[in-house]
Amino acid sequence: MSPHSHTLPLVAQDEWLRPAAPEIEARYDRFTHRADEIRHWSGSLADYANAHLYFGIHYDPERHGWWFREWLPGAREIFLFGDFNDWERTQHPAERVPDSNGVWELFLPDEATGGRLKHGSLVKMYVHGGDGSWMDRIPAYIRRVVQDEQSKDYCGQVWEPQRPFAWDEDRYDLTARAAEEGGLLIYEAHVGMAQEREGVGTYEEFTELILPRIKKLGYNAIQLMAIAEHPYYGSFGYHVSNFFAPSSRFGTPEDLKQLVKRAHELGLGVIMDLVHSHYVKNLNEGINRLDGTDGLYSLPGETGEHPQWDSMLFDYGKYEVQHFLLSNVKYWLDEFHFDGFRFDGVTSMLYHHHGVNAPDWGLEAYFGGGANRDAILYLTLANELIHELQPGAVTIAEDVSGMPGVTFPVRDGGMGFDYRLGMAIPDFWIEYLKDVPDEEWDLHRMWSVLCNRLPGVRTVAYCESHDQALVGDKTIAFRLMDKEMYFAMNRESQNLIIDRGIALHKMIRLVTSTLGGEAYLTFMGNEFGHPEWIDFPREGNGWSYAHARRQWSLAEADYLRYIDLARFEGAMVALLRKYRILSAGYGYQLKVDEANKTLIYEQAGLLFVFNWHPTASIPDYELPAPQAGKWRVVLSSDEAVFGGQGRVRSGSESAEYFTDSRMDGDGVTRHYMRIYNVSRTALVFAREDDNGFQTSLSSKSFSL
Repeated sequence: MSPHSHTLPLVAQDEWLRPAAPEIEARYDRFTHRADEIRHWSGSLADYANAHLYFGIHYDPERHGWWFREWLPGAREIFLFGDFNDWERTQHPAERVPDSNGVWELFLPDEATGGRLKHGSLVKMYVHGGDGSWMDRIPAYIRRVVQDEQSKDYCGQVWEPQRPFAWDEDRYDLTARAAEEGGLLIYEAHVGMAQEREGVGTYEEFTELILPRIKKLGYNAIQLMAIAEHPYYGSFGYHVSNFFAPSSRFGTPEDLKQLVKRAHELGLGVIMDLVHSHYVKNLNEGINRLDGTDGLYSLPGETGEHPQWDSMLFDYGKYEVQHFLLSNVKYWLDEFHFDGFRFDGVTSMLYHHHGVNAPDWGLEAYFGGGANRDAILYLTLANELIHELQPGAVTIAEDVSGMPGVTFPVRDGGMGFDYRLGMAIPDFWIEYLKDVPDEEWDLHRMWSVLCNRLPGVRTVAYCESHDQALVGDKTIAFRLMDKEMYFAMNRESQNLIIDRGIALHKMIRLVTSTLGGEAYLTFMGNEFGHPEWIDFPREGNGWSYAHARRQWSLAEADYLRYIDLARFEGAMVALLRKYRILSAGYGYQLKVDEANKTLIYEQAGLLFVFNWHPTASIPDYELPAPQAGKWRVVLSSDEAVFGGQGRVRSGSESAEYFTDSRMDGDGVTRHYMRIYNVSRTALVFAREDDNGFQTSLSSKSFSL
């Protein structure tokens, strides 16, 4: 019997969940039992999540030497070797710690190595595995991994600088910042491909060149991909090999710390794209079969492999794996001052089927035998830990299944994520842009998709992320304009495809950001319609970096039309911030005019009019107004500065629109006004208050 004296709030607030109450309570009981157990033995979750301070390689200043520890229960023998002992594999054996469930330990005093084992030393383990194999391996808790340019072999590197990084007074509360600025605005980025030059970008370059761009656009958070070390660059960082090592492709750990510190100085939070859903199969680089057995960090056999990702799955029910992953969470927060995590592949974690050939989503799928209780427990512990360590941190779940409770507080029966990704939104836009002509777009369905979230389920809305920018897919800009972008984006070209593409690109971003959620995300370069897909160097493209970069100069040239899209992004973000639109809740639908393809709604006190029709511009168009009074356009996507035709102006150049009031047939007095309803244009109206009209957001001086 459940120990609860009352129904958990997660169930109490949703009658549909009543039949699942026993399972929801059982999940909560599992969490409280495990958390209490951890606190009994370790004092707190935060004290428990310190495996990285014990395992790995650490200097002991009191004993003047180095400790090396690893959890390798199936191994028969373990040795530490490297450049400090001229790569002699069996000179320094570790010993199994009694009653430790497989912990191996070695202490190397400075005199034993002549001081050669030090910060920067290259190291490996020589493992006599449980299967009888002998292999050179990289320690699981290593903090830096480097690749030899000649052999391409990866090797661990001791990373313990004598001088700690100077964080000074670095403190940042992303939740508070987002609340102050009316919502969370996330700029997703990849350090390596953030540069314009062909090659791999660095943390230093990103700090110097890219952070100011993001700041100027008005975003308040960066979501960094591919931070944890991964052997294959083209995996986009999703096949992690070394969970405690920031990718050395981009620079040193200190360089990454400087990036985070500088971002905080600019008022930008930094969210890490955290991959705890799987890990790379590689034996030379990763943790797979690290002790020579099948089933160390994974379940044995096929159960431990992802059926589609060619990678290994974690055994979340094993305490040592929980310890490893929870410590990894704390490591990135403490050591690098990250402000939260976007948990990748949450759907794969939540279910034993990993979302492959998934059943129809419903109570049985969410709370039946297909759900992975161990993974749910781990994610709940992780969220509890993160918010215990850093109450202002943000966690985001990449879950397409809609599992109830993902964004509900842990104490109320949920998993504790702050946000979920609104993954149905980009799918909707892709479907419409691929398969449905403009004049057949169903505005009721558009509204439904953009507003399809339960109250309290905070959602990150986005039109497109890195997923849509990869080879094999297309960005919204490329779907709209395709090859025309290569030769018709100059201002002298008269091209209807480009005109349509620019108009719809602006409208899609604006309607998504103002209706789709409590946060908004874009992927770098998409704000100006970057023309190139992402194709990492590979044999099929001659190992070229030509498509693994961002061509910022396109959005800086006045003779090209990319700058128009970039200017609109800045104005749109300013609108979101100024009127606190993301924190305003659901929009209120005022009118859906399918004949004229016009969608009208009120949000945050503003009036939004979207005319999606390809050709129909309607003078003297009557529409409902939320309040009586005088209104003026504060943002027009048709402004010439945004690549429009200038048919409707905004700000001080806007016409004044006065409402008329009349009693309708139902006896209710309503307010109406008449506007020029321009085709393929979004108009945002603000009502005059005691302080007059708000200033326009379409300044012609706005540029990157």
